[in-house]
Amino acid sequence: MLIPENYRSGFATIIGKPNVGKSTLLNRLIGEKLSIVSPKPQTTRHRVKGIYTDKERQIVFIDTPGYLKPRYELQKQMMKSIEEGINDSDLLIFITDHKFPTDYDKQLCEIIKKEKRVNKFAILNKIDLMSDDIKDNIVSQLTDIGFSEIACISAVKDENMSVLIESISRYLPQSRPYYPLDDLSDMPVRFFAQEIIREQIFLSFRDEVPYSSTVTVEKFIELDNKIEILANVWFERRTQKIIFIGEKGKKIRSITEQSERELYKFLKKRVKLELWVKIKQDWRKKKNALKEFGY
Repeated sequence: MLIPENYRSGFATIIGKPNVGKSTLLNRLIGEKLSIVSPKPQTTRHRVKGIYTDKERQIVFIDTPGYLKPRYELQKQMMKSIEEGINDSDLLIFITDHKFPTDYDKQLCEIIKKEKRVNKFAILNKIDLMSDDIKDNIVSQLTDIGFSEIACISAVKDENMSVLIESISRYLPQSRPYYPLDDLSDMPVRFFAQEIIREQIFLSFRDEVPYSSTVTVEKFIELDNKIEILANVWFERRTQKIIFIGEKGKKIRSITEQSERELYKFLKKRVKLELWVKIKQDWRKKKNALKEFGY
């Protein structure tokens, strides 16, 4: 593709409270499931880059973990990734919903007000869940905060998404694309494989089990007719391991089968997945363990 002189390219970091729809928004914009999604807060732990490219622009979206007050080392690392995302951006996108303003929203808006180097763009998501009066009231409050522009969308319903792309691109500099035109992310396939497995854990368990888990891919072997994956699922306690395996291994078999189906959708190839369950005591609180697990 011939790159026109007025081509725009840049980085846009998405920030917001937990469960506001950041990952759903990224997946909708890119057209592929790059960020895992579950009803539980704190599902996203890494900064995930999703690359939107067309004839006129390349927007590198950075999906960050939901903003929260960190209680242990893993959450500190998650908050650090938000700060790095803000520093690396041409545009800061704040996303909120019909519950605005929560305490998390207020804390984020205070951070945003202090940020003078980048343009600030607000997205009001889940407009399908609010009346026009509520929507207008929230838009008025966001305008008073000082956002350059406010877009009203529903990521789940795919409402106003094409308009959103046009609006965002106006705030990016004229530049050649940063990544090859057919790239959707700069993350390795192994990363997405382990995230898909972790998503199934979040969807299948309640309480502490999903939050105490992480996944590492030890082997990723691509054969002619299938992909073989060996992954370790790590927990902090033996009791969590027992719950994950389930009676006579029923639960781990279910997680394996669900993960294989989702991996097939992403990789477009049959997957044979083997899960090993291991324990690393209090890994979320230890810097060395977090580094080992890629945080």
